[in-house]
Amino acid sequence: MKKLLLFFLISSTMFAQIERIEPPFWYAGMHNPELQIMFYGKNIAQFQVTVSNPIKITTIKRTENPNYLFVTINTKNIKASDCIFTFKDSNKKAFTQNYSLKQRRENSAQRKSYNSSDMMYLLMPDRFSNGNPNNDSNASTTENYNRDLPGGRHGGDIQGIINHLDYVQELGATVIWITPLCEDNEETYSYHTYAQTDVYKIDPRYGTNEDYARLASEMHKRKMKLVLDYVTNHWGLQHWMIKDLPTHDWINQFETYTQTNHKRTLVHDINASKIDTKECFDGWFVPSMPDLNQRNPLVLNYLTQNAIWWIEYANLDGFRVDTYNYAEPSAIAKWTKAITNEYPNFNIVGEISMRDQAQLSYWQKDSPIGKIQNFNSHLPSVMDFILSDDLLSVFNEDEGGWGRGMEKIYDNFSNDFLYPNINNLLIFAENHDTHRVNHVYNNDIRKYKMAMTILATVRGIPQTYYGSEIGMAGNKDNGDADIRQDFPGGWEGDANNAFTKEGRTFLQNQYFDFTSKLFNWRKNKSAVHFGKMTHYIPENNVYVYFRYNTSESVMVLINNSNDTRTVKTNRFQENIGNFKTGKDVITDQIIAITNEISLEPKSVLILELK
Repeated sequence: MKKLLLFFLISSTMFAQIERIEPPFWYAGMHNPELQIMFYGKNIAQFQVTVSNPIKITTIKRTENPNYLFVTINTKNIKASDCIFTFKDSNKKAFTQNYSLKQRRENSAQRKSYNSSDMMYLLMPDRFSNGNPNNDSNASTTENYNRDLPGGRHGGDIQGIINHLDYVQELGATVIWITPLCEDNEETYSYHTYAQTDVYKIDPRYGTNEDYARLASEMHKRKMKLVLDYVTNHWGLQHWMIKDLPTHDWINQFETYTQTNHKRTLVHDINASKIDTKECFDGWFVPSMPDLNQRNPLVLNYLTQNAIWWIEYANLDGFRVDTYNYAEPSAIAKWTKAITNEYPNFNIVGEISMRDQAQLSYWQKDSPIGKIQNFNSHLPSVMDFILSDDLLSVFNEDEGGWGRGMEKIYDNFSNDFLYPNINNLLIFAENHDTHRVNHVYNNDIRKYKMAMTILATVRGIPQTYYGSEIGMAGNKDNGDADIRQDFPGGWEGDANNAFTKEGRTFLQNQYFDFTSKLFNWRKNKSAVHFGKMTHYIPENNVYVYFRYNTSESVMVLINNSNDTRTVKTNRFQENIGNFKTGKDVITDQIIAITNEISLEPKSVLILELK
């Protein structure tokens, strides 16, 4: 009995030596066979490490912090199996640790991703729907549920999203982009989850890792795609590794707190000073978000493997990357290239908040602008903030002309020649960081329809923001909480359930019905997905353009004036050709197009030419 007790105590001590292993497991048959495993525990670096055959250790990296040990193994030609790491002290076995290489899904490397045939729906999980009230607060996290606090935790979760997938699908969306779901253990404002504190763990107030994988599975049953919002630039101040840094330069540090200058043009500015450039890349986003140093190979490899692990584990369909161009350019390009090497068809859209087409193009893969400076980000897609700015202003500009009204939209598309892949731009009117479109336009549904019409019919991948399709509004000047309000009906006891036709108000149904009709129509329109575009200089604040391919043609007319406009169609003969009529995709009405078309004030017309 004494021997058994002694064995138990020794074994407990041995296993307690390792507090964390990351990645917690891996997959056999990856394109890159090198796997760097991080072992963390008190004085773990003092041990010698071996691994069971036939796996070989290629490198062992110790840092100035003895609590970390980075062990790289080669998994080439190793089948899915378990291996055993042996830790020795003075050549005597101290303890062992099992590690699993799991079987990948069939054709995992060739997984398809989102493209311009899709419509992306952005939602914030804490504000969408509370599907499991039992996880509203959690003993392992600091901030508790408080729906009465605008910037607090409101209880939305993964189960709430699963419960309303039919609603999202009915809207016409084929992709869901969810703001980050990994643990954010900050004391306040943790609901946005961009200050992550454990990037291998779903925040328990959202659910579990298994719940997240189940969400992907449920979406795939509906032929929908799941996009993970990945953060490469920073973690939260309460991240467990920030509290015990593996290396001093794991994060960018200054003698005193230094915030980024946010001057992203420094990336390609040939006249930039060194001090400005350093503050741009190395300065922190905010005091609660330490800036990660991707130039450190250990950091870069950690982030790369973490991203790949989530793709494999949850069976993901794409990434949106937060503050993409805040990282050091050459480092973030390596991160992106490593992921697309593993998954050649995997789409990644970066948040590049630039307001100039050449500067935005610089960051898209194979950009001719980037080539000038011998730079290639390898980033397939960028977010078109220029179009977003226009869509949040032009419909309040009743008079057109140079630099006003629909001229802004026309001028934006006239610069499309700068992009290497115009179809792979993410286009949007709003997101979780901007005014809501319905606030800007004072809930004038006519203006909402104009904005959505452009998103649905021009080049790129349209993205909408949860709740705007039922008329939700929000003023960013009142704080982020105002643009991130709870979706009505997502909580038991809500007086208004906008998830159902019967529960929506008359006005909410007007918004929803238009949005649903528009984007469900778009699903099957290849001319809109990948076709060519011809547009005409706006006249009297009326903008006309065509999307077409060899089999179909769509004519779009937008009257942004406060007057009825009659448009003579002979000007568009090169696109109209022998077409005589067009079918209004919203009303199904047949309209003659051979002479003139009448447009009501602040109205749109989308015609399938017949």
